[in-house]
Amino acid sequence: MKVLTARHAAGVLAVLALAVAASVIVGLAAGPSSLSVREVVSALLAPETQGAAADIVLRVRLPRVVLSLLVGASLAVAGVLFQALLRNPLADPFVLGVSGGAALGGIAVLSLGPAVGLSHAAVAPAAFAGALATTLLLGLVSGSRASPTSLLLTGVVFNAFASAGIVFLASFAGLNEGAGVFLWLIGSLSNVRADVTGWVALFLFAGLACALPLARNLNLMTLGEETAQQLGVDVVRVQRVLLVAASLMVGAAVSVAGLVGFVGLIIPHLLRLLIGPDHRLLVPSAALAGGAFLLLCDTAARSLLGGRELPVGALTSLAGGPVFLWLLRRHQQRIFAP
Repeated sequence: MKVLTARHAAGVLAVLALAVAASVIVGLAAGPSSLSVREVVSALLAPETQGAAADIVLRVRLPRVVLSLLVGASLAVAGVLFQALLRNPLADPFVLGVSGGAALGGIAVLSLGPAVGLSHAAVAPAAFAGALATTLLLGLVSGSRASPTSLLLTGVVFNAFASAGIVFLASFAGLNEGAGVFLWLIGSLSNVRADVTGWVALFLFAGLACALPLARNLNLMTLGEETAQQLGVDVVRVQRVLLVAASLMVGAAVSVAGLVGFVGLIIPHLLRLLIGPDHRLLVPSAALAGGAFLLLCDTAARSLLGGRELPVGALTSLAGGPVFLWLLRRHQQRIFAP
C-alpha cells in the first residue's frame, strides 16, 4: 500500500467534488423539460428572475438531486465497510441480502403499521432493524471466514426470503401501498420527502463519523484479524461499531429508495483501481463517487423516456450485473489458478 499524503488525498477529493458538482448541474438541467446550464445557475442564485425555471429547479429537481446524492453515498460507503469487515470483495448490501432485510422491515411497517398504530415515521427505524438483523444472521450462517461463493449463496437465500416476505406483506396492502411496494422492490427515488431526506443525511453523516476515525484500523484488518490485534486494533469493537454504522446507512437508504442494487459493489471496486485501497481516502471518496453515480443514473432514468420514468434500480442493476459477474469470475480464476 502506497503512503497516503495529504496533498494526494486533497487532490483526489477535489476532483471527485468537481464531479459531484457537474453531476448536480446535469441532474438539475436534464429532464422532460430540459434547461440550460445558465438557467440552472440563475435559478439557484437568483430564483426571482427565472419564474417557471426556478420552480422546476428548486421545488421539483433539487430535492431529488439531494436525495440521490445521499442514497448513493450511503450505499457506496456501506459497500466499502462490508467488504473490509468481511474481507470479501463481493460483499455488497444488495448482493448480501442486507438491503432486502431493510426493505422487509420497512414494508412491514407500510403494510401492517396502520393496523397497530405505527406511522410512516417508523419506516426508517424498521428498515435499520431489518438491515442490522440480516447482517448479524449473515455472519452467523456463513461464518467469519466464509468464501466469496458461500457469502454469495447465503445472500441469494436471504434475498429470496426477503422477497417472499415482502410479497406476503404486500398482499395485505391496499392499491396505493401496493404500488409503493412495487417501486421498493425495483428501487426508485420518485418519492421525495424533506423529512425523510433529513434522516438519510443524519444516518450518512453518523456512519461517516464512525468510519473515518477507524479507517486506519480497517487498513490493518485487511491483513487479518490476528495481525490487526497484534498491531493494537480492538477488532471486536471496530467490527461492532462499523457493522452498526453500515446498517444505519443501508436502512436509511432503503427506507426511501427501496432495493437499489450494486452501487456498493461498483463504486468501491472502481475507486480501488483508481486511487488504491487505503480506507482513509477510500471511505470519503466512496461517498462522493457513490452520490454522483446514483444521481447520474437517476437523471438518466427520468430523462430517457421523456414523460415516463424508469426505476433507477433497473439502471443500476443493468450496470452492476456484468461487473458482479466479472468480479466473481475473476475470483474463481484466482482460486483455481495453479
